[in-house]
Amino acid sequence: MRHTSAQAPSVVDRVLDVLAAFTPERPAMTLSELSRRTGLPLSTTHRLVGELARRGALERQDDGQYRVGLWLWEVASLSPRGPVLRDAAMPFLEDLYEATHENVQLAVLDVPDVVYVERISGRNAVSIVSRPGGRLAAHATGVGLVLLAHAPSDVQEQVLAAPLRRYTPKTITGADELRRVLADVRRDGYVISDRQVEMVSLSVAAPVYGADDAVVAAISIVIPAAGPDPRSMVPAVRAAARGISRTLGAPRALRQPS
Repeated sequence: MRHTSAQAPSVVDRVLDVLAAFTPERPAMTLSELSRRTGLPLSTTHRLVGELARRGALERQDDGQYRVGLWLWEVASLSPRGPVLRDAAMPFLEDLYEATHENVQLAVLDVPDVVYVERISGRNAVSIVSRPGGRLAAHATGVGLVLLAHAPSDVQEQVLAAPLRRYTPKTITGADELRRVLADVRRDGYVISDRQVEMVSLSVAAPVYGADDAVVAAISIVIPAAGPDPRSMVPAVRAAARGISRTLGAPRALRQPS
């Protein structure tokens, strides 16, 4: 990760570059690999990695490679959009999974992406690329369309103004089409995202509201594209989202019957 601004990267920038070098595809790396991926001199990488390892942010394996350490997970667990939300949602996600035995997901918005907080998958459920802690472009996912639909207008415009990545021939890549879909989501209270990320699956998603009645997350169920009518899943997904919202103290959910 080479910095292109005129200002030299700070120590914090360099530390974050080292941590950001790790990916699901590259969960473990040597010092030389980290140096190449970050663009930092080997001596600087050695010093930073040593400090991170002493604090538990990185762990050195027997083969000399480094992995993300447990201490980072401890810090991440303090995020209110992580474990707190997950704990409130889990009973309803589990109920939705037991009722369908399909993939069930919980996600939050981190523009221009969604970050998956939790996923429950069955052995026979359709294979999907999302994972807890993973990201996908918001415009191409059911949870992302829900979250964008309820995001502030400046956030929506930021996404609409940028190139929209195409995953499949069905992915929404036009700003006008995305505007129409977001308006439909606000009107209907749910969305069916049809084969936008993979041609074998589609998702049904609905919003989760927080204590101030703002949308704080979205849940979805991902089913085979050749499976049952996705509209038959809408009531169950919306009921689960409403249950999570009620647990989070959302006034609109508390006013609705169980």
